[in-house]
Amino acid sequence: MPVIRLLNALNQLVKPFAGSLGAVSDLVSGGDGRRAWTAGDRMHVEVRGVHQPGTEDAAEALRQRLLDLDGVRAVEINAHWGRAIVIHDPTVTNVSDVVDAVKEIEEDWDLRAHGQAPASARHPANPGPVLREATALGISLVGAGYSLAGRALPGKLPTVWPTLISLVDSSPRLRSGVERQIGRPLADAIFAVGGATGQALARSPLGLLSHAASRLVVQRELVARRQAWERWEAAVAGQPGMHEAEALEHRPRPVPVPAGPIERLTDASVVAALAGSGAMLAVTRDSERATAILMAGLPKTATAGRDAFASRIDALFSQAGSLVLEPDALRRLDRVDTVVLDTAMLLTGRYAVDTVVPLGRAHPASELSQRIHELLDARHPQTRRERDGWVLESASDTDPPSVRRRAKELGGPDAVVLVVSHENRPVGLARLLPEIDPMAEAFLEAARSAGQVLLGGAPPGLSERLSVDGVVAGGRKLEREIRRLQNEGRVVAVVTRHRHALAAADVGLTVHGVGGAVPWSAHIACPDPGQACLLLSAVALARTTSFDCARLSVGGSVLGGLLGGFGPAQGATTRASVPINLAALLAIAVGVWRGSTLSARPTPQPVDRTPWHEMSPRAVLKLLSSSRAGLPEAESARRHGRTTETEEVTETGLVRASADELANPLTPALTAGAGISASLGSITDALLITGVLVVNALIGGVQRVGANRELRRLLDTSSVPVRLRREGVVHEARAADLAPGDVIELRAGDAVPADCRLLEAARLEVDESGLTGESQLVTKTAKAVAADDVADRLSMVYQGTVVASGTATAVIVATGERTEAGRAARTDGEAPRTGVETRLRTLAGRTLPVAIGAGLALLAVDLVRGRGLASALSQSVGLAVAAVPEGLPFVATVAELASARRLSRQGVLVRSASTIEALGRVGVLCFDKTGTLTQGRIALRRVSDGAVGAKIDDLSPPLHAVLAAAVRASPWQEGAGVPHPTDRAVLEGASEAGVTAHHGVEGLEWVTEIAFEPARGYHATLMRHAGGFLLSAKGSPEIMLGRCVRWQRPDGSVPFDASARRQVEGQIERLTERGYRVLAVAERSASSRAELGDERVRRLDFRGLIAFADPVRPTAAAAVDQLRRAGVEVVMVTGDHPGTAEAIGAELDMINGRRVLTGSELEALGDEELEAVLPEIGVFARVSPAQKAHLVRRLREHGQVVAMTGDGANDAPAIRLAHVGIALGSRATPAAREAADLVVTDDRIETITAALLEGRAMWSSVRDAVGILLGGNLGEIGFTVVSGLFGTDDTLNARQLLLVNLLTDVLPAMAVAVRPPPGVSPAELLAEGPEASLGGVLLRDVYRRAAVTAGTATAGWLLARPVSTPRQAGTTALVALVGGQLAQTIAIRGRTPLVVGAGVGSFLLLGAVVQIPGLSQFFGCRPLLPHQWAIALGTTGAAAAAEVLWRSGARTLER
Repeated sequence: MPVIRLLNALNQLVKPFAGSLGAVSDLVSGGDGRRAWTAGDRMHVEVRGVHQPGTEDAAEALRQRLLDLDGVRAVEINAHWGRAIVIHDPTVTNVSDVVDAVKEIEEDWDLRAHGQAPASARHPANPGPVLREATALGISLVGAGYSLAGRALPGKLPTVWPTLISLVDSSPRLRSGVERQIGRPLADAIFAVGGATGQALARSPLGLLSHAASRLVVQRELVARRQAWERWEAAVAGQPGMHEAEALEHRPRPVPVPAGPIERLTDASVVAALAGSGAMLAVTRDSERATAILMAGLPKTATAGRDAFASRIDALFSQAGSLVLEPDALRRLDRVDTVVLDTAMLLTGRYAVDTVVPLGRAHPASELSQRIHELLDARHPQTRRERDGWVLESASDTDPPSVRRRAKELGGPDAVVLVVSHENRPVGLARLLPEIDPMAEAFLEAARSAGQVLLGGAPPGLSERLSVDGVVAGGRKLEREIRRLQNEGRVVAVVTRHRHALAAADVGLTVHGVGGAVPWSAHIACPDPGQACLLLSAVALARTTSFDCARLSVGGSVLGGLLGGFGPAQGATTRASVPINLAALLAIAVGVWRGSTLSARPTPQPVDRTPWHEMSPRAVLKLLSSSRAGLPEAESARRHGRTTETEEVTETGLVRASADELANPLTPALTAGAGISASLGSITDALLITGVLVVNALIGGVQRVGANRELRRLLDTSSVPVRLRREGVVHEARAADLAPGDVIELRAGDAVPADCRLLEAARLEVDESGLTGESQLVTKTAKAVAADDVADRLSMVYQGTVVASGTATAVIVATGERTEAGRAARTDGEAPRTGVETRLRTLAGRTLPVAIGAGLALLAVDLVRGRGLASALSQSVGLAVAAVPEGLPFVATVAELASARRLSRQGVLVRSASTIEALGRVGVLCFDKTGTLTQGRIALRRVSDGAVGAKIDDLSPPLHAVLAAAVRASPWQEGAGVPHPTDRAVLEGASEAGVTAHHGVEGLEWVTEIAFEPARGYHATLMRHAGGFLLSAKGSPEIMLGRCVRWQRPDGSVPFDASARRQVEGQIERLTERGYRVLAVAERSASSRAELGDERVRRLDFRGLIAFADPVRPTAAAAVDQLRRAGVEVVMVTGDHPGTAEAIGAELDMINGRRVLTGSELEALGDEELEAVLPEIGVFARVSPAQKAHLVRRLREHGQVVAMTGDGANDAPAIRLAHVGIALGSRATPAAREAADLVVTDDRIETITAALLEGRAMWSSVRDAVGILLGGNLGEIGFTVVSGLFGTDDTLNARQLLLVNLLTDVLPAMAVAVRPPPGVSPAELLAEGPEASLGGVLLRDVYRRAAVTAGTATAGWLLARPVSTPRQAGTTALVALVGGQLAQTIAIRGRTPLVVGAGVGSFLLLGAVVQIPGLSQFFGCRPLLPHQWAIALGTTGAAAAAEVLWRSGARTLER
């Protein structure tokens, strides 16, 4: 068979090199092939044979022999690596003595017969592979210079030899055959060093470049692996047993690993290459052409891309602290289809309280939960515990029958039911379940993205709790289950610590912890579960990368076969090699880039299920191993993971940002054009096209880096210091330095820096609107509470909320991304792609088929005429270059940047300039309520006497009196700067209404007061006046109404009996339903006693009610109305009460015939039902962050362009998912700002309308520029087709067409794009509507410009042909083509001086290119004579006249 003969030939080829390569191996290893590595007092020496089971006695003999050496303190034997780790005194112990002792034991126990451990060659500390790759890289770089300089030198190695080496190296099947014959280390050296040497001797610079790129990626992988090993080894130095590992039997896989996309492609490619090469040789008897076909079949692109991906993630994970012990496992990621998760990795080993059931009413669930957590031994839950008369124990036969019956009902397969007793009487039951690890959800989510998920050794019921696909046996049986799955054709990844299971798996993944022991049979050992989850999530990415690289390989092979099989025989191999090597380089870039995207993914965060709010402060501190005095500095630093060094914020660099900018729809087209140009020998054309891409990427990268730095500055300036207790002493600290267990102090005005459990609270009220959307203040307490919703956990304060009043001491329970706000900011979806370039995909889809069809037609015509393939392809490439608007990246980028700069002057920070285009097309704008439509603060809105009410700006005299009583019941003597927001709202509202405390009372003097406390529920003031003493009070209606005996009505005083109370309560209910927070106001005359206590606040006269709400921003109504007139549907999405949301929506006219939908109703709707009712909904209320994100996603799927505006952490997921995410105002949380595309730095909602106008203005200008670009390009295509069909030579070459595009696209089109459309008013822009940017108008502009452009160039060419040489006629057509496009551009935007200047400048530049002889020849032109210039200028004038006449006629028709 051809494959067998090829293997035999390759074996004969490498035999002469085996001796020298073996010598290099000996030199690296120490003379006898024994690997050794030292670090400090630790020596790692290779030992043969100890990896085999049954050699345990020999290993023990070796240990004793080494311990007998002078200076040796300890010895550990790692049978997996086949290494002895000797801890010794370097000044006493001689390395040679250790090696001699090892040799002696090997001889005595006949260990040499077993050879080296299979894993030994892959040890991360081996220096040989690093040296090998460095040598190969050096040869490739030196060889590239030699191949370029040696073109004039006679003689070179036949291309067939490096082609054969590359063919075998890139075929896993052929390569494994070579490895079986000569061994893996020698094969690696041959293919790395021999491949580079062969390419150099064959003088293949592009092949050397692709080889060097591949070797560089692998070399970085090896260095990263070695550094990770060295860090781990140094960290565990001094910890006994960390290297110890027993021998393990390595059984072969039951069946070969199923082929993936790379394997299937390489097998087919090798057969096709050999068959095609043989057929070509038989037909043509031309060895070079046969070698070209063989080279075209090389599948190196596919394997190079997959290897680059694996090498990149190897380096990334090694840098993050993972130990990649088997790099080949990463090359199998693309074939993994089953993930087995060991249950031990998903459970903590403890039990957690699942359900608490009170037995009677004496003790509520909250009290029982607190007692249970204080008594529970989570690891041994059935241990009886007792304290302060409370007992927690298992249910027993001595319990009453009713208790036993309830306990049985609560029980389950893996549940533990405990009885809570107080004073020897059962008072409650607790159901406990195995506690799920905080990282379990992250593991499951990552595993599901890879394939089927199975649990290994799951207890009954756990599979249902975790929603997996199945269960397999665990423990020692897990290995057998893995082999069974492999036998069924599965490729299995396992996450476990079982050695045998890890060795059996295709990808064995374990978590060892920082500085922890490693199960050495694992393939990858991660320091934390987050890294393991990221690695599992890489499976889907690996699969996608392999498919993409396979497609690239096919494309390169097809093009290489065409270029090598046709055309002159001379240079066939060179032509065939160019697309193959370019495709390989692109595949390497794709692999590295795809791998690098893993580093940008957020590390999965644990989900803390600890019910801190249900536990007593004492239990919380105990669980956190902390105290009220706080943590010591060293312990806090250890938990936080910080060091004494200053931490720098990692920012995206210019290189990375610029690379990201290359991910646009034009890059593949331009890259393909550059590659084909290079294949045809036009390196200059390729460099010019590549330069366009690079410059555009740099411009976009600079914008992104600058915007991110500005955002970082905003976030840094918004950070506040924290009062931290450090061993009883309070000092200021950064919020970023907090760790769980730290104790902080809070007071009014503080932003809560982390999630905290309250230890003490005094009159504490917190504004949680940024987290929950609730605009009302929440009263907090240090008492344990039982609650499911975050908003009801009154013993907790959360990151991003603000202390409105009172003081507190709290202990940190979560920081950073592990907080409620951090989790709320994360989302499982990706932001939609936006931007001018993305928007043009639709247009490109319409124009590119035309270009492809025209190119194929030209190619066919030229081949029929008898032109060579290379010549025919050259003209087709020119057509491809004409089809691609090279200026589009420049135009799109600078237009967006110019718009971003204009927006920055209006108070909008643009983080992603591509979003501006989408902003102009927004069809639905989702507003958060609190802090966005409203001011995010409490304000007095209405006053009522209990029967009749009015707004604060329309009060009657009786209502003025009610308001004056409310002022007197506040700390009015302190002035406007009172600390409590409710008091401040009363005083500010009264001031606006012109009411003071002295209203209706003469000679008023403040005496004393009872300050408001949440537990008390009211504020009371005692005052002296001309008529005596007066007691005024305000507070919650539940408290105040029960203290009132009379009702002061405008028509007199009446008893406040049950009927009166029902009337007032009805008024309160109506106000509450409208979203108001209501307080009751009461007064009475008092005695002259100066003391004031709770007992005196009785027998009051009810005066009325005051109602508070978050006031609407003054400009909100006008902004909403303007947006609606602009064709934008405005929707409110809030977490607040439906009544409040509906009241605000009605005030802003956002209901407008629509209705309110709550979060619970939204949850109950299916996707189709939601899609049907969406047009009927104006307000979404009581929605969670996840529901907000789901709503935005559904609107997107419904075809809407969605913007989301908000300021809270609860808005962050929806902001990120929207086409345009907007963070509004100076109060926007860091989470909202980080998620947003636009950050409005002021508090003006009308700025959003201005941004919308800017988006539409920008696209209006870009629309004209796009008409210039695409219309001109279609015109170029038309002219190229016409001249190709009726001419014998290429009228315009690729370089000239590139010049045309640059002259007409870069300066003129850019000038059009960066300036707002002249003569267009804001009202006209708003009236355009969101979809005016695409459609018939733009397409008509494109087609009209294409026709005029093609006609102008064709006319110039036809008129010049009779009076010119072919080159001069082509140059005349070139001038007419450029001049016609520039004339149309000036006709469109002639009122803009910048456009006129750009057009004239471009034309003058064209004149210089045409008339300067050297420059003219470079572009394939000829200087023109006066009559030829006259023809070109005449056709240019005709184009301008046609554009002017058409526009005049269009305006006449419009009128």
